[in-house]
Amino acid sequence: MSSRTCPDWPELTEIAPDLQFKHYTVAEARLPAEALVDLGDFALGAVALCADLDKNVFYAVHTDPQVAEALRNTHWYEVREWSSTGPGANA
Repeated sequence: MSSRTCPDWPELTEIAPDLQFKHYTVAEARLPAEALVDLGDFALGAVALCADLDKNVFYAVHTDPQVAEALRNTHWYEVREWSSTGPGANA
């Protein structure tokens, strides 16, 4: 477990056992262009995102509300959506 690992990992493992959630800055996450446009002048170096970058899934509880809203307008999923109606529903 790294220092970036989300402290809520036990709960997240219950919801989506195949995902690995870590904390990132917006710049590190390399978010879709449409999300960056929605963020405007948001501090890209701020730690603001808890996500599995490989699966494009974020955890809203540990994600800045502005970042979460921007991601909802893209192909990204919030973890509960991913596990109930998204690609993780069949996992």
